[in-house]
Amino acid sequence: MTYSAELTSTTNEAQTIVDTAILAAEPRALDAGKIYAFNTRTGVQKIDLTGPEHTGIPARKHGTTTVRDAVSFTAYFDKHSDTDTEVYADADRLTVTAVLDAHTADAPRWSGHRLQLSLRKTEAWEQWLANDGRLLGQEQFAEFLEDHLAELLEPSAADMLEIAQSIQGATRVEWQNSTRLTSGQRQFQFVETVSAKAGQKGQLTVPETFVIGLIPFEGSDGYRLTARFRYRLGKEGGLSLGYKLERPGDTLRTAFADVVTAIGEQINQPVMNGSPA
Repeated sequence: MTYSAELTSTTNEAQTIVDTAILAAEPRALDAGKIYAFNTRTGVQKIDLTGPEHTGIPARKHGTTTVRDAVSFTAYFDKHSDTDTEVYADADRLTVTAVLDAHTADAPRWSGHRLQLSLRKTEAWEQWLANDGRLLGQEQFAEFLEDHLAELLEPSAADMLEIAQSIQGATRVEWQNSTRLTSGQRQFQFVETVSAKAGQKGQLTVPETFVIGLIPFEGSDGYRLTARFRYRLGKEGGLSLGYKLERPGDTLRTAFADVVTAIGEQINQPVMNGSPA
């Protein structure tokens, strides 16, 4: 037992000498000025002096930058793209995405540096679509027209303002019937109900359709849309008014396609339909 203890002590002392010698060894330059290896108690460790923690410079470009219009997209794209950059247009998400460090034909790359155009619908577009197909009370509908005179093209904003004011001025009336005129306009007949005696008769004429000009996306062009007047005569002499836009979805798709075309004209890479992995 004494012999065994002495042997163990001697072995430990020898290992300590070896460990001390290993730790005292000078670091070895694997790549002079850049990468070094040195011994520790747990094994060989490597230090890369070219890493961002030592240089303060990121090892590669990464992250996604989001822009809101085609001009901003092409500006960032021109600064960071190369011949292997890939561009995708997704009509469902209304986005155009550029993978600036996409894989090359011969080798993989990180695909982590991206640019995305995320189109944002304008407030006017959202408001017109919110009331599309709805029937509103007279005052509510008249106020909506007054708030959106800037988008009214045909009839003119002045004519539509006059119609809105006529609707507001005919709130205390009993609506009796409507007639479609040969001009394409619709005429509503009403009787004033201010007093108990027989009221004065009157009429309100509105166009069957009107045209508005809307910018679907921030920074995009404007488009013409046709709206058809809708109405309902209530059982108690009330009148509800509204409009129905003709195929606004087609206009939105056309606007997106025009944005993609504008981008494609400014860059050398093809724009593919879809979205990147």
